[in-house]
Amino acid sequence: MMYSSRRKPVLYFTKEDNRSGLLLRMLPRRCSIFKLFCTFIVFGFFSVMWLQYNCRVTSTQSSNDDGSVHKSCQEETDDPTWGPHKIAIVVPFRERFEELLNFVPHMHVFLKKKKIRHKILVINQVDHYRFNRASLINVGFLESGNDTDYLAMHDVDLLPQNEELDYGYPGKGPFHVASPELHPLYHYKSYVGGILLLTKQHFELCNGMSNRFWGWGREDDEFYRRITAAGLQLYRPTGIQTGYKTFKHFHDPAWRRRDQKRVSGQKQEQFKVDKEGGLKNLKYSVGSRTELTIAGVHCTIINILLDCDLNETPWCIIN
Repeated sequence: MMYSSRRKPVLYFTKEDNRSGLLLRMLPRRCSIFKLFCTFIVFGFFSVMWLQYNCRVTSTQSSNDDGSVHKSCQEETDDPTWGPHKIAIVVPFRERFEELLNFVPHMHVFLKKKKIRHKILVINQVDHYRFNRASLINVGFLESGNDTDYLAMHDVDLLPQNEELDYGYPGKGPFHVASPELHPLYHYKSYVGGILLLTKQHFELCNGMSNRFWGWGREDDEFYRRITAAGLQLYRPTGIQTGYKTFKHFHDPAWRRRDQKRVSGQKQEQFKVDKEGGLKNLKYSVGSRTELTIAGVHCTIINILLDCDLNETPWCIIN
């Protein structure tokens, strides 16, 4: 490359110049710096326009694809031909994402085979108080929307394995799916935990569950008394031949230690009936609501901050 002797600087490219690229070979042999600059400006302008057009088309296609997937998921879980009733699967939750990754797709496939309209609500406690399963179920009831008419109080670590289990509308009374005869761990007669189905009218008749149970355990036993006090008949599965193998329970006590501590006056309070507490005195706020898809299955994560009255239940925290 050399400059000519003329005033106007001109670039010359020789055939022997191995450093010139494809673009330079396409230019005229004699080319001014100004012309070269203009060429790059025009080339850059059209490149930017092409990128904008391409990104816009891609974004539109992506939006349409996402809408199609969401619509498809809705159709799979809410087919009107499956019947008039729809269940809200209410999952009280905190920091158990490994279990959730198994739970959501398993329950969707299970309920879809039985043609049960459903939606899955994961009620995630994000405050700094001790875990309160009963209050989270109360929240799930209130946040479940008008499109559902019954709910399942469902543990995230308990998966039904027998397709003969009934998840249908429990119009006659509460239906305890995980009955003592089938649950792999708990076998006493008054046990109503694990998986319990109720119509919304029956749950409201019981005033929901007590909000006084912070930490693990005993809230189900208190709710059994509420069912009895409300005059409701409790039903359980019959004719199931799989026994304690009816459910898969994948809680690892070494990895997920339960908060079984009893502090302050909690030990005495846990056996009392809470006649006033429940839906009527529940206090909480919604931190956020997120629509999540796990293995192609839609669920709703609702982050919840519970409120605790330290004068009433000082055991909601551990000093």
